[in-house]
Amino acid sequence: MDLFLSILKSVIYGVIEGITEWLPISSTGHMILAEQVLKFGYTEDFMEMFRVVIQLGAILAVVVLYFHKLWPFCKDNGRDTGFAAHLRWPVVRLWFKIIVACVPAAVLGILLDDWMDAHLYNSVVVALMLIVYGVAFILIERRPRVPTTTKLSRITYPQAFKVGCWQVLSLIPGTSRSGSTILGGMLCGMSRPAASQFTFFLAIPVMAGASLLKLVKFFGKGNSFTLDQTVVLIVGCAVAFIVSIIAIRFLMDYVKRHTFTAFGVYRIALGIVVLVIWGVQTFVLKAPAAV
Repeated sequence: MDLFLSILKSVIYGVIEGITEWLPISSTGHMILAEQVLKFGYTEDFMEMFRVVIQLGAILAVVVLYFHKLWPFCKDNGRDTGFAAHLRWPVVRLWFKIIVACVPAAVLGILLDDWMDAHLYNSVVVALMLIVYGVAFILIERRPRVPTTTKLSRITYPQAFKVGCWQVLSLIPGTSRSGSTILGGMLCGMSRPAASQFTFFLAIPVMAGASLLKLVKFFGKGNSFTLDQTVVLIVGCAVAFIVSIIAIRFLMDYVKRHTFTAFGVYRIALGIVVLVIWGVQTFVLKAPAAV
């Protein structure tokens, strides 16, 4: 019975991750709300790792959906013309731009990971970031602008690096990795579809690296998976994969005809809800707010 309930909770977590990882509404903010009612009863070390590693399912969804745009090798035409002849150079250049964009967050993420978890993973920070970036989306969408970059192949290295710098801000919980990078891309002249798609591709090395780092730290502390924990993690990743495919398709279709204003309004409302819950727990119930 306990395992069944844990699997059910993992399914819900997977749904939350699959939706909120790609929509610019902060997966962390939603995880905090979920953790108010969905408590696994596992150690904090496991939960800290679970919240990140469940993203692997979401990453796989991007790879599956965009494999034709991400795979740099041509089909073998039967002629031995050398390795370079089988490379799709526009895709290779895209990967170089992705790497350039990943450098800032990768460096600071490794250096500040523990400090961020200890000092910034709390309800107040998450709520404030939800609200701040919600306002930012609304203001930027109200500003008249004509995108100069509408295709991935047109993204420049300076643009990629600037988006990478915006991605650094997503290390602050509640910011939303997709939200910060989409904002950065739009401010750099990208169209909404181009900024959104580039954000999806950036997620592959960033989230894979973050998951690997959490696993190394988890096992480095002498921890190991129980059978229940293994099942819960696999289920969460599988559900996140399925839901991510739906969420990505929805977002790419949505941004072709709509702005991000609705997401901005939603973020502000969610931030207020998180603040209210924190306030009730802290000042009314006199109990530490769960994070």
